[in-house]
Amino acid sequence: MPKTFTTRPGLDFQSIILKLQSYWASKGAVILQPYDMEVGAGTFHPATTLRALGPDHHWRAA
Repeated sequence: MPKTFTTRPGLDFQSIILKLQSYWASKGAVILQPYDMEVGAGTFHPATTLRALGPDHHWRAA
């Protein structure tokens, strides 16, 4: 007989990340997700590039 799995109510990893993103968005910040590719010293990470091109005022990231 095959095993059956039941799920428990609670938080899985994706739910935790979603809750954190929602929390920081309410504070005007963003959680930067990792970029899973070789990007040298990090200078080719999209967030670094966009920040360099973006406005000169403060930038909020968590």
